Amino acid sequence: MGYITEGVQQALVLILTLDPEVVDITLRTLSITFSATIIASIIAVPLGLYISFHEFPAKKALISLIQTLYALPTVVVGLLMYMLFTKNGPLGAFSLLFTPTGMIIGQTVLIMPIITGLTIAALSSLDRGVKDTSRSLGATALQFFASMVKEARFAILSAVVMGFSRAISEVGAAILIGGNIRGQTRILTTTITLETGQGNFSLSIALGIILLLIALIVNMLMSYFQQR
Repeated sequence: MGYITEGVQQALVLILTLDPEVVDITLRTLSITFSATIIASIIAVPLGLYISFHEFPAKKALISLIQTLYALPTVVVGLLMYMLFTKNGPLGAFSLLFTPTGMIIGQTVLIMPIITGLTIAALSSLDRGVKDTSRSLGATALQFFASMVKEARFAILSAVVMGFSRAISEVGAAILIGGNIRGQTRILTTTITLETGQGNFSLSIALGIILLLIALIVNMLMSYFQQR
């Protein structure tokens, strides 16, 4: 137990003194995750709108597939991106492997099904009268979509927050795509894995505390949106 207490004390010192390495890793983690969440939301929310309000063959099968991908293993995404980004892969010419950009793409792929699926669920729960009223007033397609997003805005924001939460806590794809390179692609989860394996518990605990604080803030935001 002694090494745990000592590790917690050293971790608090690292946080309170704003240790440069801790700050660097935290900022890089937030930068990569926020970027992936924004890009995924820009693609997934309109996609959810399209799927919700258009009828086409195999629509139910597509929705089931999207919901199945909620549980897509992060290492599978990492493996897929690795094969695409490696030197001899289809996207090897772009040199995306072991870069923050590659990690952003990997996280975007990982959370897009979550944001798309939860957006569809949010729009499906809207009262039919709201949809009929918008159509009866002669709204254009763009006006109709805008009014639906406005009605479901809190549920859609919850979907985005859920995507962010999934991205910041993943480790498998980040290690495979980013390579955990110090000062370049090392983020909270990959550093915790590495430092724990090397017995450096103080840094691992410090980063773990920061990750928990971020998760707490995210959950508080999600609860706030869900109660609106």
